[in-house]
Amino acid sequence: MISISGDRNDAYTRLPYFNDEWAIILAGGDGTRLKPLTRTLTGDERPKQFCSLLGEETLLEQTWCRTELMISPERTLAVVNSAHEPYYDPILSNLPAQSLVVQSENRGTGAAILYSLLRVAARAPLASVAIFPSDHFVSNDMAFMAHVGAAFQTTRRKPESVVLLGIRPDYPEVEYGWIEPGEPVSLADEYEIMTVERFWEKPPHSTAQKLMARGGLWNSFVMVGRVSAFLGLIKNAAPELYRAFAAIRRELGSMSEAEAVGELYSVLPLTNFSEEVLVPSSASLGVLPVRDLWWSDLGEPSRVYNSLSRIGIKPDWDSMRMSA
Repeated sequence: MISISGDRNDAYTRLPYFNDEWAIILAGGDGTRLKPLTRTLTGDERPKQFCSLLGEETLLEQTWCRTELMISPERTLAVVNSAHEPYYDPILSNLPAQSLVVQSENRGTGAAILYSLLRVAARAPLASVAIFPSDHFVSNDMAFMAHVGAAFQTTRRKPESVVLLGIRPDYPEVEYGWIEPGEPVSLADEYEIMTVERFWEKPPHSTAQKLMARGGLWNSFVMVGRVSAFLGLIKNAAPELYRAFAAIRRELGSMSEAEAVGELYSVLPLTNFSEEVLVPSSASLGVLPVRDLWWSDLGEPSRVYNSLSRIGIKPDWDSMRMSA
C-alpha cells in the first residue's frame, strides 16, 4: 500500500525535493496486450499496473517509489479509471482525495494527461511536472531520476521547454516508438538535451536498424515540462480536446467534479497523446538521452520475462509461463 508519508524510500538517499516539481503517474490503461499473462497470474481482469510482476510490489507501487526519490508524495498524482477501483483501492486507499485523478472511463492518454495537468494547474499554476507511465522496468531508479532532474533543470532555465526521456537502445525493437534526435541545444549539468527531428511509431526492422545506427532513441513516454508548456502544446495540437476540458475547468476541485467529468467522458473521443500532441509538436520538443541503465516497456510477456532474467528473479508464477 502506498503511503503519503514518504517512508518507503527511507533506506535510500533521495535527490533534492523542490516545491515547484510535481509528478503525474499514468495508471489508467487497460493492459490489453499483457492480459493473457496477468489473467493467468491473478485470476481476474486487473491491468498490469496493479500486478506484482517484478517482485512483491505492483508496478504502480514501484513507479511511485521511483518518483518519490525526487518528487514529494504530496505533489504526486495517480491517474486511474473508476472501473479499476477494486484493483487500485487496496494500493492507493491511504492517499488523500486530491492525489487521485479518477476518470470515469479510459479515453486515451490525451484525456488522462490533460485532466491531471488541469488538476495540478488548479493548485500550482507555475509548477513543473514529470509524467510517468506505470508499467515500466528500470534497472537503476536513482540514475533514471537523475535524468528526470536534469530535465527539470531545463524547465527552470527555459520555461517553455518540454523534454522527453529517450532510452539508448540495445537492439532494433520494432514494437516501441522511436525518437530521432536532432542537434544539441543545451546542457543540464552533464546531460545533453537535443532537438527532436522526428517520431517513428513501431518502425519496420530495417528502419529500426537504421535509426539505431544514427543515434535513434526509444521513446520512454516520460516527459518533463511546466504545466503551462504542456497545456500550450495540447491547446495548439488538440484544440477540441482542450476546449472540451476548458468547459468543466471551474468544476475541478468542487463537489460536482465527478459528475461533470462523467458527462464529459461519455462523449469524449479517444485521444492518443503521442500521435495527436507530441508528433505535431516535435519541432518544439527536446529529448534527453538516458544512459547507464536498462529500461523496458512491459507491454509484452517476453519483456516481462527478459526483465526478470536481468534482475535475477524467478517468481513462483514462472511455471505459468506462456509463449510470448
